[in-house]
Amino acid sequence: MSAAASKTLGAPAREPDPGRWKALVFIALAQLMVVLDATIVNIALPSAQQDLGISDGNRQWVVTAYALAFGGLLLFGGRIADLWGRKRAFVVGLGGFAVASALGGAATNEAMMFGARALQGVFGALLAPAALSLLAVMFTDAKERAKAFGIYGAIAGGGGAVGLILGGFLTEYLDWRWTFFVNIPFAIVAAAGAYFVIREPEGGRNRSALDIPGVILSTLGLVALVYGFTRAESDGWSDSVTVGMFVASAVLLASFVLVESKVKAPLLPLRVITERNRGGIYLSLGLAIIAMFGLFLFLTYYLQIVKGYSPVKTGFAFLPMIAGMITGSTQIGTRLMTRVAPRLLMGPGFLVAALGMLLLTQLEIGSSYAALLLPAMLLLGLGMGTAFMPAMSLATQGVEPRDSGVASAMVNTSQQVGGAIGTALLNTIAASATTAYVADHIAGAASRSQQRLVQLEAMVEGYTSAIWFAVGILVAAAVIALTFVNAGRPGTTTVTGSDADAADEVQIPVVAH
Repeated sequence: MSAAASKTLGAPAREPDPGRWKALVFIALAQLMVVLDATIVNIALPSAQQDLGISDGNRQWVVTAYALAFGGLLLFGGRIADLWGRKRAFVVGLGGFAVASALGGAATNEAMMFGARALQGVFGALLAPAALSLLAVMFTDAKERAKAFGIYGAIAGGGGAVGLILGGFLTEYLDWRWTFFVNIPFAIVAAAGAYFVIREPEGGRNRSALDIPGVILSTLGLVALVYGFTRAESDGWSDSVTVGMFVASAVLLASFVLVESKVKAPLLPLRVITERNRGGIYLSLGLAIIAMFGLFLFLTYYLQIVKGYSPVKTGFAFLPMIAGMITGSTQIGTRLMTRVAPRLLMGPGFLVAALGMLLLTQLEIGSSYAALLLPAMLLLGLGMGTAFMPAMSLATQGVEPRDSGVASAMVNTSQQVGGAIGTALLNTIAASATTAYVADHIAGAASRSQQRLVQLEAMVEGYTSAIWFAVGILVAAAVIALTFVNAGRPGTTTVTGSDADAADEVQIPVVAH
């Protein structure tokens, strides 16, 4: 067994931090803030656009500026957490996020808004991996780890839908600026709590020199990838800049992998992603997020435009999905994680979510919420909650402490890139199907009301066409989870990996209690 592995093996033997459950409250609060921000701003966007005079062509930058900074800097943020210490990175990330949110809420023009959103992304990229890696190093007992990651997974999965409710309330009853200002009390409470409660275990830092070429190549490669998909949504897949972004991303990321295999202290040690279980988790999580992000968008538009729901009512309509995620994560996932292998939760979880998605392919203008949307959302929530919890835990399980920040960053990176891909890919499929339906049916619509009906039918046709693709993507995620993830249940001694060190790593945190 390697020296690094031996050191990690000894970690669970230390006394557990007595404040770890209090720490979880503040870590979960910070995670909720970051996840909320991803959807809460979408609800407020039409009002903010009108107030600040942002053009239709530029409004996407309110979302894109955040996504580019967050997605592009996640690996760097994870490495900084390993270098500085997770607690310090966590508190700095929270403070910066609060300042950026204050700037966004006080924005007087589009430039100030875009800058604030990019700054939120920068500090989010520092905060998110630090939060997940703190959980990874503080909770080493298998049963406690299952509970902690169950709570974290429920927040990661359901927080986006909570954002729709909160965003609707704030926009409808107060002002769009409060969708930014609401982050400030979240951040202050979480930072103060973390400062006084969290005690990071000794000896987990990676003090190696920073891999500057790796930072530049990974950041530029991920930014090009996220921007390519964002641009594809608005300008099309054949647009020369879109194609150029994808080519540049492929070259930069290939160069990054080459550099990481050569340098002495890599930004992303390849051992983190080449281990079979973690690789399978990053891939299956990314695919699942592709399916889910597109769905949030379609259902929001379907409920508001087709069914005529208000922003607040739309938010409440997502509550069954949140309830399903919390139940799947904290009840099913947590209770079974220490009894069955992770793949037996992840694979069936993604398949149950695919079944919920399959129900939504039957959407029509007059579809009943209670008869169709409610059961579909419950199945989606249950499936994703059950699958996410063991995935989040196993993705950081067995990594050497010095790599936990960057391993956590890879979880966030797969989700962020998956979200960008999902929004662009499924939106493009939906738009093409909608355009084709209108072209085929508009000629027979004589009156204005008939034309309106055709447009609504076309919109629903576009959504269901894209949802069929989402079903296939979730089935693919299930197949990958069942095929690649072969770790035994926590507490067993099954080993995996391509070499001895990797095999040691998978089992280390869960063997001794």
